[in-house]
Amino acid sequence: MGDIVIYPSFLKGELNVPPSKSIMHRAIIASALCEGTSHIENFACSEDINATLNAIKNLGSTFKINTNSIDITGNGLKIKKDSIINCIESASTLRFLIPIFSIDANNIIFTGCSSLSKRPLYPYFEIFNKQNIKYKTSEHSLPLTINGKLKPGTFYIPGNISSQFVSGLLFALPLLNDDSKIILTTALESKGYVDLTIQLLKQFSVQVENNNYNEFYIKGNQKYKPACLTVESDFSQAAFFLAAGALNGDISINNLNTASLQADKIIIDVLTKMGANINYINNSINIKKSRTHGIIFDAKNNPDLVPIISVLASLSAGTTKIINAKRLRLKESDRLRSVYENLKKLGCSIIENEDELIINGAKYLNGGNINGFNDHRIVMAFSIAALRAKAPIRITDREAVKKSYPDFFKQFKSLGGIINEY
Repeated sequence: MGDIVIYPSFLKGELNVPPSKSIMHRAIIASALCEGTSHIENFACSEDINATLNAIKNLGSTFKINTNSIDITGNGLKIKKDSIINCIESASTLRFLIPIFSIDANNIIFTGCSSLSKRPLYPYFEIFNKQNIKYKTSEHSLPLTINGKLKPGTFYIPGNISSQFVSGLLFALPLLNDDSKIILTTALESKGYVDLTIQLLKQFSVQVENNNYNEFYIKGNQKYKPACLTVESDFSQAAFFLAAGALNGDISINNLNTASLQADKIIIDVLTKMGANINYINNSINIKKSRTHGIIFDAKNNPDLVPIISVLASLSAGTTKIINAKRLRLKESDRLRSVYENLKKLGCSIIENEDELIINGAKYLNGGNINGFNDHRIVMAFSIAALRAKAPIRITDREAVKKSYPDFFKQFKSLGGIINEY
């Protein structure tokens, strides 16, 4: 992958961010589990979304991509024997689909990139062991081969590794021939993502009973029914340009649903607490250059926001403490280490502990060369850091943004950002 050089600049203008990747994955999968055609508006491709689209072909589904929408026709869960599911780098694709394909797994193989191979899967392996589903892994990861049939029952899942395990089971269990229960063995983190799953399932006529995030009751023999829906804009992606506005800009982002269940909607509260100048104009959120200050941010339910909040903290008065962030070590990169190393190179006073970062802000960062770690959120966050640097910042792995936000640099330039690509 090539490098990109970002120059200090002031960003001004308005934009639309991509549709929520979290909702899009869920909508695609639910559509594939129907018999009939579902219509999804506000559709956009990325490498992660393409991974899920290619995967559902192995469920007997077909799709037609239109200009700004997609039609997906499900075929009643016709799981293809000997399917090879390449999840590329998408943990959502992998963890959502393993239980679904396990409903009738006949030599199903999941593969993916090296970084995905490092993401834990053992909660599913424990289920396979209990239900005598045969599986073969390479060092407890990918490639993963599954043979067997998932049976209804009681499923014990830890809540502090990834909410994706809960969501994956919530997709599959309604299709089994009897009722099931999911019991959390630890407190559930990233609850908002499970809320998104339950909301999406309801749109496709599937019901789940949530008992205070400790237990989930799922009736068997349910049927997914085709739906028409519009995917909301993505707060996780909006966070980068909202931070850009607060640091050195005047930016309006259109069509953000302030009543959304998206967990990362909390970025609005974080920016407000840090003193950002935010205004709501019609259906847009405007944010202007602000004097921001440090806060304590609990990353337990919003780990994806840590890279951009860390950058914002490095350019805010006082000290920011990011806590409960250990899960960041199991993302596309070890994001606590990635953030620490890059901010340190840029002259920031920062301390890295096992599950936290302590960041002392300054008015400007230094320029220099940093590592993108082939991690889309690291590349985007440090592109925003360059807005308030004393000199340009050169970042490796610029193409990593294709994972979630292919037009990121195009939109960055449209707002006045100055970029050289190599």
